[in-house]
Amino acid sequence: MEIDDLTPAELRVWRAFARGERVDFRTRDGEDAADGASWGPERTLRAPVLKALLLRAPQEDGEIAAMKVSGARITGPLDLTHALLDSHPVRLSHCHFTDRPELYGIQLRRLSLHGSVLPGLGLGSARVDGTLRLSGCRISGPVQLAGTQISGALFLEDAELSAPDGAGPALKLNQAVISDDLWAPRLRARGEIRLNGASVTGSVDLREARLDRDPDRGIVIDAQTLTVEGDFLLREAQVHGWVGLRGARIAGRLDLSYARLSNPSDAALRATSATIGELWLRRGPAMEGTLNLRRAQVEVLFVEPEMLPRRVLISGLGYTSLTPHEPAERRLPMLERDGDGYVPHAYEQLTAAYRRIGDDHAARLVQLAKHRRHRSTLPWHGRLWGHVQDAAVGYGFRPMRAFGWLLSLLAVGSVAYALEHPPPLKPGEAPDFNPVFYTLDLLLPVISFGQEAAFAPEGRHQALSYVLVLTGWILATAVVAGVSRTFNRL
Repeated sequence: MEIDDLTPAELRVWRAFARGERVDFRTRDGEDAADGASWGPERTLRAPVLKALLLRAPQEDGEIAAMKVSGARITGPLDLTHALLDSHPVRLSHCHFTDRPELYGIQLRRLSLHGSVLPGLGLGSARVDGTLRLSGCRISGPVQLAGTQISGALFLEDAELSAPDGAGPALKLNQAVISDDLWAPRLRARGEIRLNGASVTGSVDLREARLDRDPDRGIVIDAQTLTVEGDFLLREAQVHGWVGLRGARIAGRLDLSYARLSNPSDAALRATSATIGELWLRRGPAMEGTLNLRRAQVEVLFVEPEMLPRRVLISGLGYTSLTPHEPAERRLPMLERDGDGYVPHAYEQLTAAYRRIGDDHAARLVQLAKHRRHRSTLPWHGRLWGHVQDAAVGYGFRPMRAFGWLLSLLAVGSVAYALEHPPPLKPGEAPDFNPVFYTLDLLLPVISFGQEAAFAPEGRHQALSYVLVLTGWILATAVVAGVSRTFNRL
């Protein structure tokens, strides 16, 4: 392209490029690119001119060439597919693009589209040897960054992304490699954010983001097998749709503090088989939708009971520490809401968490709740025997209950037989009758005080003796079963 073919606006950019100078077409500081159609030719640049400038413009000795343009309307397709621009950065801030830039496979030092308005962005399989800045952009079509390698950070703070129905994800970062942070606080997105297989050396920051579901699939964030070496932050975010982290690895914390996750008809968070350093669910409203943590491994589970939804899926969930410290009565509803029904592993995990901090009382309550929950899965005769063990000794966790039963029955029998002595079997040979030891002889199936064999109650006292003998055997059996279960746990 000849310099004589350029408009005055394009000539300004052409001359400034070689010296790395900034060209600002804005009429006043801070003017945005909301209405690019209203701008005249004095602020309009043709995309083919920018392409020719980036690919072939001469450079001045001693100067670092760079494209720094603000507040321009860029018409036509900017097609730099597989271009090699590793010698100078590109900054097109607060610009209005009439066509989607096609930058597939491009290699460049740094790219900034800060505050610009675009109908989409094609930047897949690119290599950016620096930062990629899309801060404050308004993009009304898919942003394609799949397979892109960014040696610095990706900035998306205050950006607004949307994709027409059926156009695909609003932001696609499949298999992308980001060597610093994915920095996107206050991001507004309507449609899916896809991070499958992506790798982020720093953190993913989506604090105060407002994310709405994909119209067709209900997906907000699909991040299967995502790797994050830092934190994944969704603090104070509002998410309408489901977040998928199946198989993801987050070395730091997954922070959902103060967040509102809503997807009532399906899962709100799916983190199956994920590996997470810390999972924070705190200081927010209850999650609307299912919490699915099947087979996930979490080092620190920071969960306030009020944030848990009505349905959870925690089969195979493993965690080392559970905070904040709450009574067992506050933690047990989480296990009772498991959509998989009775899951013994979940009770064992909670028991182990309490034992690690020395709260043996809470650990025993969890084990008692486990046996009661298991009882509901048994046939009628198993449930009946379970009720007996529970009433007698609390499945071995409340042994003093058996002593209470024994004292109560001993008092009843002693009073009854003291008021009316049973007749002796052999009047001349019978020992002196003692109602207390006679009742003990009936209650204790192993120990004998010589009273039971010497006397023969009649009528209602005989019926009472049968009850005491039967109750004694039941108590003894329940105590033995409870003690055995206790020793097996040690």
